[in-house]
Amino acid sequence: MVKMLIATKNRGKIVELRALLGAAFEKSVEVVTLQDLPNVAEPLEDGKTFSENARKKALHYAKELKVLCLADDSGLTVDALGGKPGVLSARYAGANATDATNNALLLDDLKPYPRPWKAAFICVAAASLPGRVIAEATGRMDGEIVPVPRGQAGFGYDPIFLLAGMGKTMAELETLEKNKISHRGQAMRLLVEELRKSGVLG
Repeated sequence: MVKMLIATKNRGKIVELRALLGAAFEKSVEVVTLQDLPNVAEPLEDGKTFSENARKKALHYAKELKVLCLADDSGLTVDALGGKPGVLSARYAGANATDATNNALLLDDLKPYPRPWKAAFICVAAASLPGRVIAEATGRMDGEIVPVPRGQAGFGYDPIFLLAGMGKTMAELETLEKNKISHRGQAMRLLVEELRKSGVLG
């Protein structure tokens, strides 16, 4: 059985990815997270793109923990704000920002601009063995920001992200439904396919 590390401590991401990868790999892969392994210093996420950060995290943890590592970097881009918050999505309101403070700041920053506030969720996922990135994939979801949060599921900006053509926010979707269409789900499915083609996974 292959051991594969999901390089995150974000509980929301862990729930989503375990569900997705469990369905993809069944019993051939043991999926672990940073919560399951010895503490390792986190890499500095100073990349200018989602790809740079995803690759940096995957390489770092693969080297330190000697495992196949899967890492992603994802975030929200808003047209009216020139693509912000982008790679700073998780810390838009500061290093110790919460989902609530990030959402509040984003909505405040958007007040001067007319609606609709077009936006997209983007995820880049990378897989690495010690010393080399072996696969990378990108997923994208288009939608718009709404001024009042809706829904109790999900995390991050999900309650204020209205999906294009669905009439629901991301936070109004169940995990399985979200995984079928989400930017992260898209990226992970593409990444799994690349790993299978490369022979790393059965």
